[in-house]
Amino acid sequence: MTNLANGVQSMLALPSASEDSDPQETREWLDALEGVLAHAGSTRASFLLRRLASHAAAQGLPPPGAGPSAYVNTIPVQAQPPYPGDLEIEARLGAALRWNALAMVVRANRAYGELGGHIASYASAADLFEVGFNHFFRADSSAEQGGDLVYFQPHSAPGVYARAYLEGFLDETHLQHYRREIAGPGLCSYPHPWLMPDFWQFPTGSMGIGPINSIYQARFMRYLQNRGLQPASSRKVWGFFGDGEMDEPESIGALSLAAREQLDNLVFVINCNLQRLDGPVRGNGRIVDELEALFAGAGWNVIKVLWGSDWDELFARDRSGALVRAFAQTVDGQFQTFSANDGAYNREHFFQQNPELAALAAHLSNDDIDRLRRGGHDLRKLHAAYARAMDHRGQPTVILAKTMKGFGMGTVGQGRMTTHQQKKLELEDLKAFRDRFQLPLSDDDVANLRFYKPADDSPEMRYLHARRAALGGYLPRRRQAATTALTVPPSGQWASFALAADGKEMSTTMAVVRMLGSLLKDPALGPRIVPVVADEARTFGMANLFRQVGIYSPLGQRYEPEDLGSMLYYRESTGGQILEEGISEAGAISSWIAAATAYSVHDLPMLPFYIYYSMFGFQRIGDLIWAAADQRPRLPDRRHLGQDHARRRGAAAPGRHQPPGRVDHPQLPRVGSRLCL
Repeated sequence: MTNLANGVQSMLALPSASEDSDPQETREWLDALEGVLAHAGSTRASFLLRRLASHAAAQGLPPPGAGPSAYVNTIPVQAQPPYPGDLEIEARLGAALRWNALAMVVRANRAYGELGGHIASYASAADLFEVGFNHFFRADSSAEQGGDLVYFQPHSAPGVYARAYLEGFLDETHLQHYRREIAGPGLCSYPHPWLMPDFWQFPTGSMGIGPINSIYQARFMRYLQNRGLQPASSRKVWGFFGDGEMDEPESIGALSLAAREQLDNLVFVINCNLQRLDGPVRGNGRIVDELEALFAGAGWNVIKVLWGSDWDELFARDRSGALVRAFAQTVDGQFQTFSANDGAYNREHFFQQNPELAALAAHLSNDDIDRLRRGGHDLRKLHAAYARAMDHRGQPTVILAKTMKGFGMGTVGQGRMTTHQQKKLELEDLKAFRDRFQLPLSDDDVANLRFYKPADDSPEMRYLHARRAALGGYLPRRRQAATTALTVPPSGQWASFALAADGKEMSTTMAVVRMLGSLLKDPALGPRIVPVVADEARTFGMANLFRQVGIYSPLGQRYEPEDLGSMLYYRESTGGQILEEGISEAGAISSWIAAATAYSVHDLPMLPFYIYYSMFGFQRIGDLIWAAADQRPRLPDRRHLGQDHARRRGAAAPGRHQPPGRVDHPQLPRVGSRLCL
């Protein structure tokens, strides 16, 4: 069976040859499908399969076994576009980046024992990042309204620093002070905009924060466009996360929102290296299958990148489907063991399971088998997946890229249970790493962990800078202030009810609603206000805002609301201003973060109000509030808040070494316990 036919079969329901009562008829059906694919294309073939399934259901036949698709790449080799880059130069650049990231962590731990940091995570993710850096991630100057937004897998930060070193943004002194920030120009362990305010855009160091924030960031971009505050653009939000991280509730809690609002400006790349800190992510199952079912069920476009180009020839020769059946019977714990062992072991324990597999691999040497890469380490396969994600419309896309934890670390780290904690390597291990990636380093360079940077006029450096120039510049980079300030009206215009109360008492809830209603009427500030509600607007007496500014919905309002005849009817609108998040405090605070940092991300100061029920809300979002502080949310420019307010509430000027958790704007007084500014 060819790879094309494999791709349309359910892996969990894939029948064996012994179950086939009429092999000749089966072959005719498969030949017919292959003929349609060859002569009419995949669109026509997909239509016929859907029509056949619909007809079968109408005849009362039960659907075929539910489950993920076959354990093969989504994009067949015939559909791959030509690779636009220089694979040899990119491989040499990738080797330099891998070495510098490794040297950075090992140096730090040689100096300070258990200082920490991660080698294995970036070793598995390096190619995922580099295809993006070289061909897809657009920077500020390449698009009218700014560049792409990238949420980086936090444990892979050393690799991002290694690239910034080659680009010239960081120097060797920075790399020498990895995780040593007090006495010098150090680098923080994870992405942290507070500690590196001109570099990192988003804090992703607490697992689950990156996925949910990236979804609400993509949604906020559409909100700004639909409200006319920014023009439509092709700007993308990219999120790079680990397969183990997807167990966090925040990682998956907003998947349906992304699909429901058709956020095709959002791409997740999940690094499926099959391993978390203590062992396999799913030792007795397959995390790729689980994630495919989860995302597809939530309405996402799913692209699997499981096997590298070296496997293509085996798939083409496999007419019986032996490979796919073998994959269907192999769990992740065993895949991890395969990755930790050499070609001889893999021949014996995988390819010699049955005569069909043995025959497929008979012409391969043990070294050939050892070089069979997973798809997440193949630039061609990754480029094809990214290109398809860029072109896809109407859905967010997730790319499930299978990699090896600690790829290239040899017997000391590749696929090992302890690889996540591997901070130190012996000299022979370092030499093996150098040889594996063909780095031009002497034994003395290796022993002293010297950083490697090709000459400025080398083909590698010219290529690196040319690729980033074509994409508009370098990233990550963070804007520290908006180019234009937003003027806040005098307090007398929006708080006269409190300034001249004449002895009248008022609940805090009523005060918030009156203040917000008045601010929304201001011609300059009003359009920049973002009311964010976690399904409590009526409870707080805010229903009058439904008609005043509307509830945001990218679809408008396709129904006649039950309460249309009332003054306070539920009004949804494409240009609506209220973000009604439903029963999701985590979603609401994620929207607040996107709005409160729009001055940096979009060069557009906004003023968000998050209104929530304190007894239920705050206990759920402590981690996200901490992440908000790390991301440096900011109210409109303090110069416009009034001298008296600034004097009473004056905060220290923002700086690199301020303690995490402090917010770099004067704190407004909290009204009751239900307002978060």
